[in-house]
Amino acid sequence: MRSPTANADSRLSLWRRVREYAVPPSMIEAATARRHVGDWAGACAAARVDVDLDLRAVARIHGRELATRLRTDLRHLAPDLLRWHMPRIAPDGLLRPGVTISLTRYGPAEHDGAEAVHLVARTPPAWADAGQRISLALWAAGFPDRTDSSHPHPRPDRRFRLDLHRHLWDARRTDELRARSGLLPSASHNTVRPDPPWDALRERGYAVDRWAAEATLLLRQEGRTNGSVVVRLGPRRRLVVDVAAASTDVHPPAARLGRAARAGGVPGVPVLPDAATWTPPDVELLRHGLIEVDRLHPLVAAALAPGHRPRVTPTSPGPEAAPRLVACRGVWHRIGLVDGVLTPLDHDPAEIRREELLAALTGTPLACLQAIDEAHRSPQCLPDIRARLDHGDTAGALAAVEALLGPDALLRHGELRKELENAASRRITYGLFRAGLIGSGPATCSRDWQPKRARRSHPRHAIAR
Repeated sequence: MRSPTANADSRLSLWRRVREYAVPPSMIEAATARRHVGDWAGACAAARVDVDLDLRAVARIHGRELATRLRTDLRHLAPDLLRWHMPRIAPDGLLRPGVTISLTRYGPAEHDGAEAVHLVARTPPAWADAGQRISLALWAAGFPDRTDSSHPHPRPDRRFRLDLHRHLWDARRTDELRARSGLLPSASHNTVRPDPPWDALRERGYAVDRWAAEATLLLRQEGRTNGSVVVRLGPRRRLVVDVAAASTDVHPPAARLGRAARAGGVPGVPVLPDAATWTPPDVELLRHGLIEVDRLHPLVAAALAPGHRPRVTPTSPGPEAAPRLVACRGVWHRIGLVDGVLTPLDHDPAEIRREELLAALTGTPLACLQAIDEAHRSPQCLPDIRARLDHGDTAGALAAVEALLGPDALLRHGELRKELENAASRRITYGLFRAGLIGSGPATCSRDWQPKRARRSHPRHAIAR
């Protein structure tokens, strides 16, 4: 059984990988530029977010007032920031598949979940998750649409919800991230007394000091001032936290450690959202020195490190731009890009043709040609290219391939070509899912929660959070 420290380190390693590949800087720049000029649809397209709602239909069905509020929220939606904070699963940090997340609620009775209209973000099921795309839709009880019928879980999830955490997607509210992350001193930190059970939870990354305030917000949204909330600590472990109402504005609500609940939870008791259960991963990564402020999303960096000035580093050619050295025939030879193709630089064309003919006749070619062949089939940077493809950054993966082999190179059979072909076929599957031409897809099984390449070697993977 792994120790709490080991679990914490594993979680930080996962989020460090997510911050490196999941939301590339090019996506953030493109989405931010479109959002600043009021093009919310263009921002969504830049962040690989599909829009499944029609504002005219919303006005006709739910009224002009709701449509106006929805349009305002969409104009301030930062889809790249939403992707930054979406829930993810182990071991590669991919988006949690098949989940519907409420971003905000509309309607006259917003405390009543049955009557509210939700702006939701959805992720496709695992078998159709090519490109790691997200979709935006409107959900309301009694108003099903095409996207509801094709999605495995169209109803907003109780655990994964962001309607109480608008600062994780609304550009107007990002300043709240610092306070909601527990970085600002607050009297509510004193509501949970230090003792071994709470300290053990803090070490594992749980935001224990914020549970009282977050539980109060949850209960207030349910129309109550005190009561109990359930905190999910694992697949088969729940914790009931009791929240007492404040007697005055000076004294904040108090929380106390409740009883352990059964695996099925406590019926009728609201569940503390996952975003409030954990300390934000960016805070932990900064605290442990695993990431620099400049590597964070600009809106996150501005909230967590106010006053920080981004470092401007001059662009320089990458390591692949210079010729690479290969030990060939007892000396160091160079291979580099010539006319868009990776080529030996220290061998004349006639010698290269003879060696290629020798290789075609099952002979042993020059070390330079062997290095080029290895770069085409299984290069050293394949894990980086594979990670970009897994997270949907096809442009970044192709840029890495072009920097390595040249823009005019013809890929040979091998792992690299197989990965690119697999990514292309998965995008076709996603398109068929979006068009509703596959139906419900394959039968649900434990492999749906595993990455494509790990299904043969890993019988089961734990969920990241």
